[in-house]
Amino acid sequence: MKAIISGYGRMGHMIEAELNRQGLTLVAASEDICSTDPDIAKDCVCIDFTTPDAFRANYRTIARLFKAAVVGTTGWDDIRQEVCAAFAAEGKTLIWASNFSLGVNALFAAVARVCDVLKDQGYTPAISETHHIHKLDAPSGTALSLGRLVEQRLGVKPEIQAFREGEVPGIHTLTLESRLDRLSLTHEAFSREGLAAGAVLAAKMTDRVSGVHEFGELLLGTL
Repeated sequence: MKAIISGYGRMGHMIEAELNRQGLTLVAASEDICSTDPDIAKDCVCIDFTTPDAFRANYRTIARLFKAAVVGTTGWDDIRQEVCAAFAAEGKTLIWASNFSLGVNALFAAVARVCDVLKDQGYTPAISETHHIHKLDAPSGTALSLGRLVEQRLGVKPEIQAFREGEVPGIHTLTLESRLDRLSLTHEAFSREGLAAGAVLAAKMTDRVSGVHEFGELLLGTL
């Protein structure tokens, strides 16, 4: 597998380190992914961790040029259908996620089961998330995904609170409270390395899967 990183910020550097750790080939890291030579791009997986605006501007070109894409950029949920359709029309593989951390995806699976158990039992859900002050979106894409999952499985839309503090990599907590008790489920990232490891795992998956997929569905099966 050969990869080209779109967006060479903090996450781009961590993905580069993870690719090197696994002995995989990094062809390039680019802040202008649309200028990639098509003859090179056609054999590479594009790993995109940019900004919502950049991805919105670039996704059609990524779908056209690259053999596959892994997208960890968030903030484009309103155009998800258009993005998925663009990759499907080109016959290219897309794996996307609001969070590529294996631990977060395990949290999603646990939350789905807990909500199934507590549905219609008088529990009120609430979500809080805390990230570093450099994060552009609030609430985080992970918190929004968690909220959609809770609403789908519990039948109640949770309130989401977002906090920005220092250099916190990411903390997500779901609280379910009734008149009888309170249940809390929390994932705390120690660094962004977990996101990089998951993104590289997804890139490796593109060698054996085709089509458009959410990472958690591939990792754990449909929730």
